[in-house]
Amino acid sequence: GYLAYYAKIADISASLSATLIGVLIIAFSNIYWFVLLLTFFILGGMFTKYKYKLKESMGIAEAKGGVRNYENVFSNSTAALILAIAYGIYPQHGELIIFAYLGTVATAAGDTLASEIGTTSNQRPRMITNLKPVRTGIDGGVTLLGELASIGGSAVIAILAVAFGMVDNITAALVITIAGGFLGTNIDSLLGATLQNRGLLSNSGVNFVATFIGAIISAGLYLLLF
Repeated sequence: GYLAYYAKIADISASLSATLIGVLIIAFSNIYWFVLLLTFFILGGMFTKYKYKLKESMGIAEAKGGVRNYENVFSNSTAALILAIAYGIYPQHGELIIFAYLGTVATAAGDTLASEIGTTSNQRPRMITNLKPVRTGIDGGVTLLGELASIGGSAVIAILAVAFGMVDNITAALVITIAGGFLGTNIDSLLGATLQNRGLLSNSGVNFVATFIGAIISAGLYLLLF
């Protein structure tokens, strides 16, 4: 948490929140679960600053130089925290919970990378609900570059999970994590195009809901396929 603060990717509220969540995740699961979530925050911080001046000139850059606050932390990691606690309480369902965890972290990572990289695309975004061209930065707008970035972010989470020994089956890890992250990211866009654009949900609210849905998708795929 404090490293993120000094790296100027998180303010003090975010750093303290991330530290609290990290301690709880490690207590109920293990250090690797925390490292996966930390990877999301690092990737998010890095790519928020990617072509920041360009995004700032278009009026779509994250406020305060991309520094995240406690709301960003909780909206993206509450589902992960709940799943880590569930893992500690219900070890008999460990593998199912692990895949749900991978789905929620992949959704958070995929959505952030899709937003931060996709908005720099030369391609004009299209609204996810009707595929009509829209202005860059509009909630619900998607690009091919953003979709690929989402897949890339999800793949990083899957590969790390295998490297850490959280999952033995690399095929299952890649298929379920990438699918959960990709679908979760696009559900985030769908919620942005509908509920957020109507003022019914904030950006943090959308992230909160989407990360839970990403977990449910990955858990469902695990039960269905493996």
